[in-house]
Amino acid sequence: MCRFLVGNISLLHQDTISHGFTQVYKGKSEILLSHLILDPAHSILTQSYDSRLRLDRRRPHNGDGFGVGYYTAPALGPEPCIFTSTIPAWNCINLERLASKTVSKLVFAHVRATTEGNLSDSNCHPFRCGSLMWMHNGGIGSWRHVKRRLAASLGDEWFLGVQGSTDSEWAFALFLDSLHKAGYDPSGDAGEGGFGHTVLRKAILKTIERINAFIAEIPAHLKGADEDARSLLNFAVTDGHSVVCTRYV
Repeated sequence: MCRFLVGNISLLHQDTISHGFTQVYKGKSEILLSHLILDPAHSILTQSYDSRLRLDRRRPHNGDGFGVGYYTAPALGPEPCIFTSTIPAWNCINLERLASKTVSKLVFAHVRATTEGNLSDSNCHPFRCGSLMWMHNGGIGSWRHVKRRLAASLGDEWFLGVQGSTDSEWAFALFLDSLHKAGYDPSGDAGEGGFGHTVLRKAILKTIERINAFIAEIPAHLKGADEDARSLLNFAVTDGHSVVCTRYV
């Protein structure tokens, strides 16, 4: 089952099995970033050190870096501004400085607990291409067997655009490839209204469909008895105008 959220939203999302926590704000009015990511009871700041919403409470921390992405005035261009750091959110004074003096109508925020990929800025969400931003909570099932299949299916531009080592960024590359194959240029100017939620929704559905197909292609003898083939594909994507979020297991 795949559930979607579209339109004007304020969203907090914690994946209850794997790691990470995301926040999204999309509204008609600008919001001070601190009112979203620092002040609320379930802000990413709180979730970085006290993540009680997670099923596995033995490790109630998302301390492996964070990221904040937001859109600025149109005169500065359609690309979002993204700030990432491998410092735990609770220990980053620059996050407080930035958030207390920055406003935006559309904000993505994420705190990370590593599952795939090492601790580096290039592995911190959100990821960006052109005007698009992407976040992911969860993981791709049987990833060690899926990765080569997924990478081989990509056009060169999207394959070469991957800078980190997470399954989340490779999923974003697959989304960009799916969007491109549908006749849209992810890295180009999407126009005054962006791609639109219908286009983004179809591209995410295609991304999930392709991931499931890669998993289905894995020969049985390659799957270990202790290997988890389940995918938790909880994605959030925006083009600066529309936001689409999925909840998929």
